[in-house]
Amino acid sequence: MAGPLLSWSDKALRLLQRMDNFYLPGSSLVHCLRFEVEGVQVGWVPPKVASMLSSFPKVFTPPHGGAIALCPSLDSYRKRSEAVHSVLQTLRDMDSFTCLRGWREEKYEVMPRFCDTPLMSMERAATSLFGVKRYGVHLNGYRRGEDGTLSMWLARRSLSKQTYPGRLDNLAAGGLATGSSVKQTLIKECQEEACIPACIAEAAHPVGTVSYTYEDEEGVFPESQFVFDLELPHDFQPQIGDGEVQDFYLWPIDQVKDVIVTDDFKPNSAMVVLDFLVRHSFIQPDTERFYQEFVTGLHRRL
Repeated sequence: MAGPLLSWSDKALRLLQRMDNFYLPGSSLVHCLRFEVEGVQVGWVPPKVASMLSSFPKVFTPPHGGAIALCPSLDSYRKRSEAVHSVLQTLRDMDSFTCLRGWREEKYEVMPRFCDTPLMSMERAATSLFGVKRYGVHLNGYRRGEDGTLSMWLARRSLSKQTYPGRLDNLAAGGLATGSSVKQTLIKECQEEACIPACIAEAAHPVGTVSYTYEDEEGVFPESQFVFDLELPHDFQPQIGDGEVQDFYLWPIDQVKDVIVTDDFKPNSAMVVLDFLVRHSFIQPDTERFYQEFVTGLHRRL
């Protein structure tokens, strides 16, 4: 027998709970080991990963006190990065974890907080094995009509994408790779994905972050997205750039609001749009019963 039909509010709340499921009852949190570098925690290692790391005693210490750490002899950024990269290549050759099949040759920095000096770098595809924080940039691209109403540009992801193929997405987005600043990443992704020239992308406003921690069969994902809003000119039409997008749509805000709680939208990107709806007063505390839950759920501590 089918269950009751869920309201938009219920679906939006479920989206937030799903994207922060690592801290819900029944998750693997109580079984994970802290991943430590130089005595500070930088991630979470699931038990199945910890058992594999015991095969590399020159790189990882045995689990102790609920933590697994890099060996003290790896005492520099370069030594840590190279040693862990070698282990990951071995695990990839062994086909030990499905996430490593999506190897990207793209490095992410590893540090306790975004403001801290990086302690090492790690292949992007492997970060979920260690539960290290990942950072990205997402753009809300919108148009304002003559009557003041807003429409939003959305992208349809290519069917060849490794993750969420064919789903709706923000106009442009991308991970923050080693050596790149937030603004550099924004301008690069705007150009590559939607052919937005730098002279237009430069006008995007940083409006905060959206943060969450979820887990799935590939590991733990503590993520924070730096969010930008960009009002685009009426004569601007995004174009397919690097092939990661198959189409673009300009939809009224009400239509965008409806679609973000469906399976047709990439979940973390849906959170970015939900944040836009809150900030631009399309969702208000007197009319949305989960208003406070939405605001809290969009800005979890990592």
